[in-house]
Amino acid sequence: MRQKLARVIGGVAMLALVAGGTACSSGSDDEASGGDGCGSKIAFFGALTGSSAALGINEKNGVKLAVEKYNKENADCKVELAELDSQGSPDQAPGLAQKAIDDAKLLGIVGPAYSGESEAAGPLFNEAGLVTITPSATRPSLAQQGWKTFFRAVGNDLSQGPAAGTYIKNVMKADKVYVIDDQSAYGAGLADEVKKVLGSAVVGSDKVQGEGKQTEFSGVVTKVKAAGVKAVFFGGYYQEAGLIRKQLTAAGVTAPMVVGDGSNDPAYITTAGAAAAEGTILTCPCAPAAEARGTFVEEFKALNGADPGTYSDTAYDAANILLAGIKAKKTTRADLLEFVKNYSGEGVASSYKFVEGGELDPAQVKVWAFKVQGGKVVPDQEIPKA
Repeated sequence: MRQKLARVIGGVAMLALVAGGTACSSGSDDEASGGDGCGSKIAFFGALTGSSAALGINEKNGVKLAVEKYNKENADCKVELAELDSQGSPDQAPGLAQKAIDDAKLLGIVGPAYSGESEAAGPLFNEAGLVTITPSATRPSLAQQGWKTFFRAVGNDLSQGPAAGTYIKNVMKADKVYVIDDQSAYGAGLADEVKKVLGSAVVGSDKVQGEGKQTEFSGVVTKVKAAGVKAVFFGGYYQEAGLIRKQLTAAGVTAPMVVGDGSNDPAYITTAGAAAAEGTILTCPCAPAAEARGTFVEEFKALNGADPGTYSDTAYDAANILLAGIKAKKTTRADLLEFVKNYSGEGVASSYKFVEGGELDPAQVKVWAFKVQGGKVVPDQEIPKA
């Protein structure tokens, strides 16, 4: 889900800095994209408003911390942070991607945050040669498109889905499971992987609408209740997950719900209500952000006034990979792309090395189960690899 940052000293500016500490100017767009890196930008791309904003804000605040720390250590040659609010919508992603591409100062992107918007924007970024590192988009097919600019700082649903299924089967020992998804690229893909593991234990499945388009789920609630299941799995985001849990509880369904990382946020509890949410299992191809290495947790809280949430740490790490490239004078898009491709290093959430398709080295992938307990999301256990 870290690199020690040093001062950015590049090109002709090196002699001036060494001789007298002269500050470099931000310069023109052309200079920022191939000069000393002063005034260049990185961006966060994800939902900052709308029904899926909580996870995006978690990530943006991690990127914000990385940039602020970098600029304190490089006060005479700063990098800017651009915020691209997708509202989690694949429909908005291409326009935002083009906006990023057209900004000559922008060298790299943390995001897109979600799988659907990644599918929509990925071809444009690839054509433009603009490197992206997603801290949270987990659909496996994203790494199979032949995009040279796509990198992923977490495991994909081929790790999370089977792990969630394994938890339901071996820890919860549920032999009758109902599987629901929101028809998104992320939610449907995750649900499919869970079904593969559970096999005949899946006694029913259904689809709902995501992105805040559906708020009343009596149809699926009726089917779940009639099936007499021991567990319910939902692939999708916290807004729908919370409402489904709330309505299941109101109908007298006590079977615990298991949800993926798209619902792994306190906003799920707010939506469902604390009593209904209690006992929910939330999986994530990430370790607990509160257990991130070094001083990350304290620094994040000091800057943002809140504890880090799901993927705050991986977004911070992704930003620092881009910033390390700029520090190393990789100040064209092509050079920064090559830097990320060959990157190997430690972050606060994990160790990072990218393999085929821009995937995180499988050896670094961990999947955790979290649990709603006492009205909070707390770590439960790391789920062993099958």
